[in-house]
Amino acid sequence: MPVAVVTDSTAYLPPELVRAHRLTVVPLTVVLNGAEGLEGVETFPEDATRVLSGRRVTVSTSRPAPEQFAQVYRQLLADGADGVVSVHLSAELSGTVEAARLAAAEVGDDRVTVVDSRSTGMGLGFPVLAAAAAAARGADLTGVRQAALDAVDRTTIFFYVDTLEFLRRGGRINAAEALLGTALSVKPIMHMPDGSIVVRDKVRTASRGIARLVDLAVEAAGDADVDLAVHHLAAPQRADQLLAALTERLGDRLHDTYVTEAGAVIAAHAGPGLACVVLHRRP
Repeated sequence: MPVAVVTDSTAYLPPELVRAHRLTVVPLTVVLNGAEGLEGVETFPEDATRVLSGRRVTVSTSRPAPEQFAQVYRQLLADGADGVVSVHLSAELSGTVEAARLAAAEVGDDRVTVVDSRSTGMGLGFPVLAAAAAAARGADLTGVRQAALDAVDRTTIFFYVDTLEFLRRGGRINAAEALLGTALSVKPIMHMPDGSIVVRDKVRTASRGIARLVDLAVEAAGDADVDLAVHHLAAPQRADQLLAALTERLGDRLHDTYVTEAGAVIAAHAGPGLACVVLHRRP
């Protein structure tokens, strides 16, 4: 059996890709107004949207426990995997990477290695797919890990939110940035240059936000052939607009495309109306 690839539920990979690449997905936990559930197993995007649209909202998220990862790693190795590469959302956003590394140390660093994607959504998903492709070609543990790291460097994420309030509540941006956005009634566009969420641009309307996402994605693509992912939260029309515009702008340089709704963890911190573009530049 080749090297096994593990990720977490915030990659928002289409289910068919999870099956095709034999990926193992460890879910994060979401608590919505006191109701706790595993993302993608017990709690889904519509649950988060419903709660976030209410007047009284308490939302929190938590990483998987190290023992959850250790159990997954041990089972994969017992089933015959040569090793495990575990790729996760940015350590700047969650303790998931830390939990995975604690589990890897317990199981054996010579057989399990952990990669910080410095992103989330398909910013995580593309490195996971690169790792899985390397494993399928017969690469060893070091080779699969390097494939994931190389894909991290070739992947760029931009996203638009209607308000910074949800990011502020979750501690993902500072209060000053959120206050500035509210005071000026601006619509922020964010990116993750070093694994943390940073305001990239500010626009006045949602339509300008979507147009700016397209421009930024085309700029990030450069002259490369690219794969594209679009995420949204309760905003399928925005996802459709993004896909159509980027398909036209990128032309025959655009290869694989994926459109998925963001899950409850990202929903809790970004809020309804999220629109996200992830560009993966092919080697």
